[in-house]
Amino acid sequence: MSPTPSPTPSPSPSAGPSPRTAPATPPARSADPGRAYAPARAERPPLPPVPAPYQLPFHYGALHTVGLDYLVAPGPVRDLLAEHHPDLAAADFDGRACVSLNYQLYFAQYPGGGGITQEVEVNIVAHPAAAAGRLAAIGYGEYARGVDQTKLLGIARIHVLCDNPLAIDAGRRLYAEPKSPGRFESVMPSLNGPADGRAWSVVCRQATPGADGGVGPAGRTLFSFSADLAGLTPEPVNSAPVTGYGTDPAAGLLAGPMNVYQPYHYHELDGSTASRVALTVEDRAAGAGRDLALLVGDAPAAGVWTFQSAPVAAHNRPYYIPSKP
Repeated sequence: MSPTPSPTPSPSPSAGPSPRTAPATPPARSADPGRAYAPARAERPPLPPVPAPYQLPFHYGALHTVGLDYLVAPGPVRDLLAEHHPDLAAADFDGRACVSLNYQLYFAQYPGGGGITQEVEVNIVAHPAAAAGRLAAIGYGEYARGVDQTKLLGIARIHVLCDNPLAIDAGRRLYAEPKSPGRFESVMPSLNGPADGRAWSVVCRQATPGADGGVGPAGRTLFSFSADLAGLTPEPVNSAPVTGYGTDPAAGLLAGPMNVYQPYHYHELDGSTASRVALTVEDRAAGAGRDLALLVGDAPAAGVWTFQSAPVAAHNRPYYIPSKP
């Protein structure tokens, strides 16, 4: 997100009432069986505040994204998830956990102009631990195809790197995202490129906050990934809305759904196609690179999903007009 900032200081998401202060014991049910039971409003958690200058929902003008899913050993995933999001539990897909990595390029239009943002998320597929009993026993393939209609299975953000300072601020304050500066080099399919282009590649580089409040220049490479989807038939899947989880230090767990208004394209990978995807971690010392190396290692990708917004206009080739009939 990158709306025009306001000069007026605004509260953090944790400034509102905390859901952890709600009474733990529900009131007794009505003795009248015909009267619907509804807990008192005081028991229900308040909505997180929306600090100025932001407003929700945030509307994307265009979105281009690719995601990679890895099925991995659950032990290290559970340990890292407990460190970042103690109220979440890792999804169990036939004894494996799922680490999901995605790149996003998006555009947004505002009353005063527009903004372009790139970001990469490192996520763990998870659900609220207290809601485990509401989830059906499904496998990864069913999850990837949107079978879970509770939408409790969502993405617990572990690292988010972003090249737009306002999007960093909005992600932190609205959704409790662990968002930090990053720079990117990306290649993706485009109608303004080769007609047969089906390859994605992303290089994620370290960056620091700039002196002017922006994001500084690209530094060392942290990690990179690629997916060559040429010749693979995509499957349209209705997996949105996607629930994104964050943990506010004071208010606790929060969930923010993201709607995508057309199906994703999903590619299920197996032993014959997993080599189409590559993940290389250059910097394993700390942060996202360290955690990717720890959680994913050399595990093959289980699936790739993409979404690209349709064009809204096209400027065609010109032609000459003779000066004489």
